[in-house]
Amino acid sequence: MDNGVSAGSTASTSTLGNIALGLTLLAFGIGHTGVIDGVSAANSASLAMYVGGAALFLLGLLEYRGGDGFNGTAFAGLGIFWFTWAKGAGGSVSDEAAGTFLVLFAMLALTLTVAAASGLFSQGVYALLTLSLLLLAIGAFVDNGTLAKAGGWVAAVSGLLAWYGATAALAHWPMAFGKARSGGAVAAS
Repeated sequence: MDNGVSAGSTASTSTLGNIALGLTLLAFGIGHTGVIDGVSAANSASLAMYVGGAALFLLGLLEYRGGDGFNGTAFAGLGIFWFTWAKGAGGSVSDEAAGTFLVLFAMLALTLTVAAASGLFSQGVYALLTLSLLLLAIGAFVDNGTLAKAGGWVAAVSGLLAWYGATAALAHWPMAFGKARSGGAVAAS
């Protein structure tokens, strides 16, 4: 590429991926909580399809190209799952099928929780995503709206944390958790 700019993994690609993840999780979570009258999880399907799905998948490919296997896996894998969830949101799938999908989604999130090497903050975001998806899955299996609401709140908190971490990285705000990057900045993801 010209002007010494390389394609692939950059801090800005990772930051944009975490913003996309955070906003998608926030919308998904709020939809499940029922806190806003007339807003359901299915209302976040467009955001999940394009921001959480297509954009994250593309950013994951860029991360892979740049040599970052973790963010490549995280963003591409989550992008595929968000896109698939959005295609089925509001559709006529059984509670068992929805619960099974959410368990598979939670398994990816658990893998990301265990593999996150950039610090406790990133592990916390993925751990909350895992917990959220498990609560939603169990809620779907047993047809329990209270568990679905709880899962929605946990997803919303996870989304806020992912968004804050990315914003903190852009704004050079301090972070309580994370490993220091070269130059003294604290990693937000």
